[in-house]
Amino acid sequence: MMYTKKIIPILITLQLGAAALLQAQKEKINNNDIWNKYKFYPKGIDELRSTSDGDHYTAIMTDTNSHSPLKGTQYIIKYDYATGKVADTLFKGADFIAGGKLHAIESYELGPGEKNILLSTGAEHIYRHSTVALYFIWNRASKTLTALKYAADKVMYATLSPDGNSAAYIFKGDLYVKNLTDGSTKRITNDGSDNVFNGVSDWVYEEEFTVTRAYFWSPDSKSVAYYRFDDGKVPVFSMNEYKDSLYPTVYSFRYPKAGEPNPSVSIHIYNLEKGNTATVVPPKPFEYVPRIKWTQNPETLSVQYMNRLQDTLVLTLADAGTGKTTPILTESEKTYIDINDALTFINKNSEFIWQSDADGFTHLYRYTTGGKLINQITKGKWDVLEFKGADEKTKTLYYVSDETSPIDKDIYSITWEGKNKKKMSQRTGSNDIDFSANHSYCINYFSSAEEPGTIILSDAKGKTIRVLEDNKKLKDTLKNYSLGQKSFFSFTTSQGTNLNGWMITPPGFDSTKKYPVLLYVYGGPGANTVNNSYGGTMDMWFQMMAENGYIVASVDNRGTGGRGTAFQKCTYMQLGKLEVQDQIETAKYFAAKLYVAADRVGIWGWSYGGYMAAMCITKGADYFRAAISVAPVTDWDYYDSIYTERYMRTPSENRSGYSESSPIHYAGLLKGHYLLIHGTADDNVHFQNSIEWIHALQKADKPFSLMIYPDKNHSIYGGNTRYYLFNELSDYLKANL
Repeated sequence: MMYTKKIIPILITLQLGAAALLQAQKEKINNNDIWNKYKFYPKGIDELRSTSDGDHYTAIMTDTNSHSPLKGTQYIIKYDYATGKVADTLFKGADFIAGGKLHAIESYELGPGEKNILLSTGAEHIYRHSTVALYFIWNRASKTLTALKYAADKVMYATLSPDGNSAAYIFKGDLYVKNLTDGSTKRITNDGSDNVFNGVSDWVYEEEFTVTRAYFWSPDSKSVAYYRFDDGKVPVFSMNEYKDSLYPTVYSFRYPKAGEPNPSVSIHIYNLEKGNTATVVPPKPFEYVPRIKWTQNPETLSVQYMNRLQDTLVLTLADAGTGKTTPILTESEKTYIDINDALTFINKNSEFIWQSDADGFTHLYRYTTGGKLINQITKGKWDVLEFKGADEKTKTLYYVSDETSPIDKDIYSITWEGKNKKKMSQRTGSNDIDFSANHSYCINYFSSAEEPGTIILSDAKGKTIRVLEDNKKLKDTLKNYSLGQKSFFSFTTSQGTNLNGWMITPPGFDSTKKYPVLLYVYGGPGANTVNNSYGGTMDMWFQMMAENGYIVASVDNRGTGGRGTAFQKCTYMQLGKLEVQDQIETAKYFAAKLYVAADRVGIWGWSYGGYMAAMCITKGADYFRAAISVAPVTDWDYYDSIYTERYMRTPSENRSGYSESSPIHYAGLLKGHYLLIHGTADDNVHFQNSIEWIHALQKADKPFSLMIYPDKNHSIYGGNTRYYLFNELSDYLKANL
């Protein structure tokens, strides 16, 4: 007994010492690993495609064998869904030689039977989504590589026709079609210019309606429907580009701000066999055409029209020969209508699937093509987040919803009669899905707060066939770090609103200590930050801040998505009011915790989140010690028409709403520490926002810190930029929070 009493404390001491040593051996997270080395970025499968037969898929693979003379060589490989075995090699990167240069395969499109493959390389961004690139056609039978245009000419949005015998593309605002059999090229339009764009979007449609490639092949490959944008009356916005030159150059583009003239948009249908163009006739005056889509009938195009307030949408069917339209469905809202891509024509073109939030939550509906409602397919106090497609053979629809929880995304199947609903996803977190062409197989993309990312091949019922990517290397890497616990929570504000959030506590969290809190916010309409998913590089920066002794948290305020229209659309006409109230309530919620240093709560965000941070450090200055705004909107008069008017109407209709939603209005209330960051070449949220905000702060005699990124756009990236930016954020918070 005497020996036992002596041995036990020794063993405990040894165990504690071993634990401390193990803790000490853990690596420290740093910005270089996060932003320069991308050490924590999950691995995916590059450019995965289903083949037209539905039994195979393709992907770009790269030879990574360090001992191989072909190391770095790319291949487009065809795999068998059922077995996973290689069925064919469709293209070898070594064959991608044009103009004496070996090119990298950046993207590709397969024609039917993989006879022709459209390859792209050398992509250059224009705006957020749009690019120009070099395109080539690889003919597998003749093993020849042909430039779609001249080898040195970069074009936009080349696509193969459904039959694979032609390819269309945009060059300098005009639409062209190349016959891949005889090599001839037709110029479809002739008026492309600095102000007129055919088949490709202008700035505001690209940004707010995500219309980029603005032309679409008919199912029989005989016609092409396209948008024509005339931006001649849209005001010009200009900004300097410095680029280390002696004299800065001026970059100008058409940008309609709130209340200003919009682009004039028309829809046209070109028939390749007849060589003529029909202009689609709108049923009545309109402002926007957010979507066009061919029905299953190659003679009928669907066109959606909206008014400027975006509270009324009309779905029409247009005759491809005459352009005459027939309205079949009209939706109206007291607030605004969110655009989606669910419209799908089924049952031999006699019916269509429609997505709407008419009953207070976003659900799927089935209509006849005459516009008669057949049935509401999904129902409940939850939202369909995305429609994933229809299998006509089994009359089955697939969709992603938040039925289980607002923070989770699950995959469901249901018949279009609204019966036999089944949950296909097996794991709790964020699930997405892509189907093979015949819906026999599906690929499930999954991640969660604890799971970096898994790609699983399943059958049509969701049963796992095999794991395509498990990110084992990343999981093993994460084991080398002492990560803080990420947990989800909810609380009820003093106004009776229940809000969802997540928080990361420092490793070795001690509830008897006092920790500062850093809130991350976005907060904009329909957008969520509280998701049960792996956030990659951003999550690891949050973990780094937790490692440095901060509690990091995020809360979805009113106005965000996934909780029905009443929750999302209550911010209509008054952006920045209820959202800021909820973030103040969040600060108060944490300040009341015994383990929180109540006077050390900070907030930061980017874009809308930067706007929220500016509003919180002014209107909520008593509750926040520090705030950081990256690329913030500071006055909604300065932002684009489609986004701003959707939520605020025009400035002339809502003058008080615009004034009260601007942090400039509250500059005199600023207290605490404030850092403002912006890129001078931001074509989205213009640097003008920060200039006017700076002017207001100086006028109010308010001190603040400023970091400018020359020639950087809204994303502020490239080279050493992200590393430098997040070093700046880290250092500023350590010094001021």
